[in-house]
Amino acid sequence: MELNKEVLDCMKSLRRRLREELALDIRLSQPDAINSMLSACLGSSNEETRRLGQLLAQYSELPFAHASPAPRIQAGHPLLVEDPSHKPASTSVRMYRGQRVYA
Repeated sequence: MELNKEVLDCMKSLRRRLREELALDIRLSQPDAINSMLSACLGSSNEETRRLGQLLAQYSELPFAHASPAPRIQAGHPLLVEDPSHKPASTSVRMYRGQRVYA
């Protein structure tokens, strides 16, 4: 895909909107930046954000309707809470910057 001025302007606008609306920080230098933006646009409730996502999909020739929505992890989600009683199968423990590192 060719990154011309229209594509980059669309990506910058979309990146700014996604950061404000969904608190997503997608860098344009990421290899999957376009796919991440399109996935996030599907989960957006803002019509302008969805329109920009459709425009980016047209520029990039990627399907907009078939992208899977980005997973949203909220505070208190089990993936964010570390269980102190959980220990990996390995018994080797090191300390790195005050944190336990299981090797």
